[in-house]
Amino acid sequence: MNRLLTRALTEKLPLEIIYISAGGQITQRTIIIKEICHAKIRAYCYLRKQMRSFLIENILSVMPAGKIYKNTG
Repeated sequence: MNRLLTRALTEKLPLEIIYISAGGQITQRTIIIKEICHAKIRAYCYLRKQMRSFLIENILSVMPAGKIYKNTG
């Protein structure tokens, strides 16, 4: 998974993730990674339409996004 996250950061590729929040809520999100820092990633989230932080250990699944998303800069 770390390899895919690093590649997505370097190549600015959108990813689909399944994420579990600290409260136990599971969501599917499409993100563009902006920064990887230790156990966290900072990414633009298309679901919330804003920058968000995600704990890598809470990512249940990750794969390249199935459709084209506009790069957010």
